[in-house]
Amino acid sequence: MSLLAQYQHETWPSPAKLNLFLHITNQRADGYHELQSLFQMLDYGDTLTFAPASSSNITLSPAIPGVALSDNLVYRAAHLLQTHANVQTGVHITLEKRLPMGGGLGGGSTNAATTLLVLNQLWQCGLCNSQLCQLGLQLGADVPVFINGLTTFAEGVGERFIPVPEAQQSGAYYLVVHPGEHVSTGTVFTHPDLPRNTPKMAFSDYTFAKTQNDCQELVVNLYPKVAKLLQHLLHYAPSRMTGTGACIFAIFDTETDAQVALETLLHEQILDTNATAFIGQGVATSPLRTKIKSIFGVWDKD
Repeated sequence: MSLLAQYQHETWPSPAKLNLFLHITNQRADGYHELQSLFQMLDYGDTLTFAPASSSNITLSPAIPGVALSDNLVYRAAHLLQTHANVQTGVHITLEKRLPMGGGLGGGSTNAATTLLVLNQLWQCGLCNSQLCQLGLQLGADVPVFINGLTTFAEGVGERFIPVPEAQQSGAYYLVVHPGEHVSTGTVFTHPDLPRNTPKMAFSDYTFAKTQNDCQELVVNLYPKVAKLLQHLLHYAPSRMTGTGACIFAIFDTETDAQVALETLLHEQILDTNATAFIGQGVATSPLRTKIKSIFGVWDKD
């Protein structure tokens, strides 16, 4: 029995990340932005399953409205790995989507990373994680973050990782709210008012209070729902936008405190019908990394 058949009923996590801060330090000649950030892994996210296909085709369900199969990052990741490793067998992938699209949580990137990491095992491609990161970069700058699978400082275009000291590997709880408004990453990164020259910081000097999200002020000015939500969350706890938005997170010491804040938002009808919210705990190690190691006995191939 193939590994793909053996593990076809296994559910694989595809966790969210938060940018606890996001500094844009430069814009390169090729248009890419150099940044510094702290990528915080969460214990909450999407899930995927992988089952044998009757041919070499790659299929995906359910379809995402408005997204062609060839544009879906899950399909693109599977096809890229299949082609790179000369795999002759296909796969049917099922995606259970819990993370809002375009929320700054890395939803598409984490799905692509889970696809690369799991199919590398199930198809027995034998690629090491650095090779998978190189493939992942073809799909998006955040994909290597999820292949790395650790809460980490990052710089460059987000591909250079610096370990986070154990004392800063927070077990905090995060109330994450999407206001139901779509923020265009392209609009944010091409906007003339976006700061692009924040001085580089030494990660050893990091505290939440000393940092900011350089995209936040621009997004708040352009998207009123994001601005309104941020003002409300700041009443309860330190709060900030993640990535280029539209999700806002508030940091709590306990899950109970986060739950009380969420219930208050609901009770006071601050969230409209299109808004979504969840509570996740910050973890030092991605739940996907933990699961792959527990099942296959190894995380990376040298």
